[in-house]
Amino acid sequence: MAGAVQQGQGTTAVDRHRLPIRTLVSASIGNAVEWFDWTVYATFVVFFAGQFFPAENAALALIGATSTYALAFFFRPLGGILLGRFADLRGRKAGMLLTILLMAGGSMVIAILPTYEQVGWLAPILLLLARVAQGMSLGGEVSNASAYLGEIAPPAHRGRYSSFFYISTGSALLAASLLGVLLTSTLSQDQLESYGWRIAFFLGGVLGLVGMWLRRSLVETEQFEENAEKARATKHPLLQTIQHHPKAVVQLCAFTLLSTLSYYTFFSALTPFAITFRDADKTDVFVALSIGTALFVALCYPFGKLSDHIGRKPQLLIWSGAMAVLIVPLSFLVRDNLFSLIVVFCTGLGLYAMMASIAPAIMSELFPTELRAIGIGSWYNLTVATFGGTAPLVITWLSGAGHPLWFFWYVAIAAAVAFVVILTLQETKGTELR
Repeated sequence: MAGAVQQGQGTTAVDRHRLPIRTLVSASIGNAVEWFDWTVYATFVVFFAGQFFPAENAALALIGATSTYALAFFFRPLGGILLGRFADLRGRKAGMLLTILLMAGGSMVIAILPTYEQVGWLAPILLLLARVAQGMSLGGEVSNASAYLGEIAPPAHRGRYSSFFYISTGSALLAASLLGVLLTSTLSQDQLESYGWRIAFFLGGVLGLVGMWLRRSLVETEQFEENAEKARATKHPLLQTIQHHPKAVVQLCAFTLLSTLSYYTFFSALTPFAITFRDADKTDVFVALSIGTALFVALCYPFGKLSDHIGRKPQLLIWSGAMAVLIVPLSFLVRDNLFSLIVVFCTGLGLYAMMASIAPAIMSELFPTELRAIGIGSWYNLTVATFGGTAPLVITWLSGAGHPLWFFWYVAIAAAVAFVVILTLQETKGTELR
């Protein structure tokens, strides 16, 4: 905001700057809701698969439910394009209210869906539609909330404001995992299959409704209002991002490539790899992942603040360079040993926090206001769908071929590519958004 920019003019003023916590939480909560639901779905899919698909064949039911999960993932780019353009035309607040409505609605629908036994094949169709709505909403949520956080932040504090986005994500992942432990330890198998999984989705819906209520009080950004007419006059905005900002598109895709692979490596791939190929204890893996996730959440704000002092580029270079060098050696530390597992998860997620904490700031600084939401929404989500959406397939294929370690080399190569492209980034700390 214009008045807040003056805070950055002196060291004393910078130190005295008070964060608008309610605004930052309101802007970030949509991402928390979606990742809570995403994790809940993956956690409880084994219990509700037979509710939406023919239960007599458990394997096919699970395949059907997980395929629904995967298909929804590929609607993220469409959501990023459509909802990003909506936010560029109608405002960041309107865009964020729409995305969280889709999220909360999808959760509530899944919580009350009829079963296959009650309505036949209408049940999986309705499940797919609910997940598609949520997949599209996440595509729009990342771009709209990132643009909002970037635009309300004083230039000298954009990293700090940005950090709240992934603080909410990490907290949601941790909460969803702990909820999974709570429900699976207190309810029987029959109870989990009949109604226990619905509790988790209902809670996600309630969280979404709370987020909608919080977002109603948000004020539209001055940056959007000053550039609204320019956005409305812009024709073929997606094409313009390529024609007029090709370097920004390449840079965004490069660091998103490593970001999404980092996410899926430590939040997804390492767990089955440790249990299946390194005979690690399941409980130890969960404990190590929980500790690593808690560290990730704790480091996001300090790293966001650090970037306001040393810059975004040095932080991204340390992250990508360290990932290129350490990811393969870390894979050899994955073994049946709790301390070793804690080292792996804390190192990986600690490094990931360096990038995640400032992701909204970096992405907001790449594109001008009239193209910001669609520029982020389209290219970020296309990269995530291409590399994040296929990550489980790549892991499974390489593991089936007897080369599970090759996946870590794949991540190392992605890190090297990201490092080289990040070298071309201009430092943007403390600068005004275009």
